[in-house]
Amino acid sequence: MSTDGNKKQFWKRNTAKVPGSIQHVYGAQHPPFDPLLHANLIKAGNKPPPATPGKPKKATTFQEFESITSDAWDVGDDDDELLAMAAQNLNIEVVMETANKVIENHSKQQERQRQDDTAELDQREEDTQEEVAEDEEDEEEEEDEDRGEEGDVTNPEVSFASQSSPYTDSRLVKSHSEAPIGSPKDAAGEHAGLHRQRSLPHRPPLIPLVARMADQNTSGTLAMTEREASRLDKFKQLLAGPNTDLEELRKLSWSGIPRQVRPIAWKLLSGYLPANAERRESVLQRKRQEYFGFIQQYYDSRNDENHQDTYRQIHIDIPRTNPLIPLFQQASVQEIFERILFIWAIRHPASGYVQGINDLVTPFFVVYVFEYIEEEVENFDVSSLQEEALRNIEADSFWCMSKLLDGIQDNYTFAQPGIQKKVKALEELVSRIDESVHRHMQQYEVEYLQFAFRWMNNLLMRELPLRCTIRLWDTYQAEPEGFSHFHLYVCAAFLIRWRKEILDERDFQGLMILLQSLPTMHWGNEEVSVLLAEAYRLKFAFADAPNHYKR
Repeated sequence: MSTDGNKKQFWKRNTAKVPGSIQHVYGAQHPPFDPLLHANLIKAGNKPPPATPGKPKKATTFQEFESITSDAWDVGDDDDELLAMAAQNLNIEVVMETANKVIENHSKQQERQRQDDTAELDQREEDTQEEVAEDEEDEEEEEDEDRGEEGDVTNPEVSFASQSSPYTDSRLVKSHSEAPIGSPKDAAGEHAGLHRQRSLPHRPPLIPLVARMADQNTSGTLAMTEREASRLDKFKQLLAGPNTDLEELRKLSWSGIPRQVRPIAWKLLSGYLPANAERRESVLQRKRQEYFGFIQQYYDSRNDENHQDTYRQIHIDIPRTNPLIPLFQQASVQEIFERILFIWAIRHPASGYVQGINDLVTPFFVVYVFEYIEEEVENFDVSSLQEEALRNIEADSFWCMSKLLDGIQDNYTFAQPGIQKKVKALEELVSRIDESVHRHMQQYEVEYLQFAFRWMNNLLMRELPLRCTIRLWDTYQAEPEGFSHFHLYVCAAFLIRWRKEILDERDFQGLMILLQSLPTMHWGNEEVSVLLAEAYRLKFAFADAPNHYKR
């Protein structure tokens, strides 16, 4: 430690440089300079330390700094002393007074805010009462006009409680006995809330995700648009005739079939029903009886050694069919699917059952369920239907699926040659219509068979929500060779639809993940219509031009 003289000389020369010296620095970490407090600290910090015997050797400024810096923060003072001195400069009364003022101001602000909220709530209640009073007056005037001379004047409260309001939602209160008991003021507030809710402009619901099967041919409103009503009328007029013009039905169906007439339209377009209206009922009865004759003849053999493997695979695949839709997880529905698939496999030994055929039953089943219900089908309990209706749905689904598979059976025979040819044709087609995408696939060694096999095997059912598949099949059944030929151009248009996303991927793994999980969960009628229009354009350009189609 240096002597007292050297100590004073050092602090005098290096006051601004020694760590711990008090400087006028302001900011979040440095409070404003307090002359009184800091003066005391400076005085305390300048107390001379006890002298040490012996005169030190003359040192340079740097040596002095080096020797003194180690205890520059607490020269001659203890931390407790510094804290004690700082506490002496704090007036306890002033501190308490300041704290009380802060608490008082905070309480006043809370009280003021509470008063403002109360005033606003009172104003809303007054406005609500005025609106309800006006509505009740209007209702009373209308009732008086309807009653004429027979009408009696009734108490508005009794009238409101006993009569159904035009704004009452049956989904909220099913009966008057279920309505909450409260004051007329509460009832008025609820009534006005419903009135304001009904007066808001209608917002069409967002297109649901993959588990939703709502009909996408409607506008999303309760009432159909003028165009939808006009199309429905055209279908009904066409189907009401004694002999349905199938060519005209295909033209109308290409752009989508309204839900109300889709079951009969699909049966006609698939060839399950005749065009002659008089013969339809007898054909239906005969075909349904024939199907259940197959059940009696073949279904008991499902546990035989020859058929055990087929039935086991069907039994495994059924629960995997549309697992996100509760309808297909019902035991009675799965039993129907097992019978349909097993009977089809027994009657078509050349191909037998192949994984993927189970998906092809679902669109027919859903469409034919709609023939017997009005509500949405996702959570519908099919056991609530009559047994005859369930039998009809099962038989109709079997025959229409059989008609579909008759046109693409080479997709499911040994080695599945139909799918091999279609995938090769898709590769050649894409190389002509978008060479950049084709070369990008080649660059990262992505084979078309690795992703397009499923597109052909399942007819894009694993890539699209079921509601989109149903809309797609409207056009497939209206298009000549829709499932076997037009589907190729739909797959090409579907691939090019994701051109940007494909070109953005720069490795094999990224491309495969994209192509096997394309983001179509939000798709609806509009996206499918655009896809079909592009597919038709490709078909028109390439189908009848073999030299242009191949390299």
